[in-house]
Amino acid sequence: MVQAANSDTISKQWVDEAWERTILKVKRTSARIGANFPHASQGGRYGLEQPQWWTAGFWPGMLWLLQEGNPGFRELAEQCELKLDEVLDGYDHLDHDLGFIWTLTSIFNYKLNGGETSRRRAFKAASHLAGRFNVKGNYIRAWNPWREGDNNAGLAIIDCAMNLPLLYFASRESGDPRYAHIAEAHMSTVLAHFIRPDGSVRHIVRFDPQSGEVAEYIGGQGHAPESAWSRGTAWALYGTALAAKHTGRQDYIDAAKRVAHFFLSQLPEDAVPAWDFRAPSETKTLRDSSAGACAACGLLLISELVPAEESDSYKQAGERIIESLYRNYGAFDDEQEEGLILHGTSHYPERKNVDVPLIYGDYFFVEGLARLRGDSVIPWE
Repeated sequence: MVQAANSDTISKQWVDEAWERTILKVKRTSARIGANFPHASQGGRYGLEQPQWWTAGFWPGMLWLLQEGNPGFRELAEQCELKLDEVLDGYDHLDHDLGFIWTLTSIFNYKLNGGETSRRRAFKAASHLAGRFNVKGNYIRAWNPWREGDNNAGLAIIDCAMNLPLLYFASRESGDPRYAHIAEAHMSTVLAHFIRPDGSVRHIVRFDPQSGEVAEYIGGQGHAPESAWSRGTAWALYGTALAAKHTGRQDYIDAAKRVAHFFLSQLPEDAVPAWDFRAPSETKTLRDSSAGACAACGLLLISELVPAEESDSYKQAGERIIESLYRNYGAFDDEQEEGLILHGTSHYPERKNVDVPLIYGDYFFVEGLARLRGDSVIPWE
């Protein structure tokens, strides 16, 4: 079992080592990936998706995290952002994941470098996201009817908790509270219908889009409607912590802590979660490293939001997960593998991208390192 470091000095040593090894590896992989949009690694090579795919922000976001002293990373991140204009202006492929994409590209660029073009892109994305809000059910609608016969006007998913920082940014920058009102209304729905009293989390809730009443709970990427998909738990943990950061609301902090306590109570010895905490025993050995990385970032943020006497326990928990990912799941010396972190699980029920590196797992791992280093610019905040 990987123990948390016993002192700040020891901690800094492994964090700095991991940071430098990450930079070296991304320099190698960026030579092939370039200004494109990787998603999952198969056979050691990241498959590239179209720019409208929900994970399009994670590669440029990771490049922005690592850009100091590495101008080539900045150039690639800016090229990715430019490529995304076709999606943003085309509109037809946009869904609830605008926050994942433009928070990690345009907002990140704007926070680091300023520039009206990136700021304008973020506002445009925020307006599109706000337009998906259902006023009867107080939720941001998930997905679009991509296939004939789809009827998903009533669907909301826990993932969208991570898209809300885009709306908070738009309110703060514009002085218009309407974006934040939508974010808080959606988060109230998360607290009421997604997060259970024990801190476990549902993936999908279907509402009646006309009345706003709950129609059913759906398992989605988890094992079952009432199971506990670990990445969904991580989305809720980090998403509520970010909402607390933006608003200072105590009910959001309390929700983030409740989810965090459930998440931590379910971890195995190496602190990296199974793909679903309530999966059948025969599949519980299948991990999702991306869930661990995302949750660790949330835990590190919670440590900044709670009173001093509570802070260390959350920080140590987040650090323990990141350190385990580095030492036990890292592929830093494997030149045949483009991913940084092994053993991610994208969609087990559909058997898609199971037990492989995932670009969002890599991103959150690097963000976790950035938080442990004390980096001051985090895109979601």
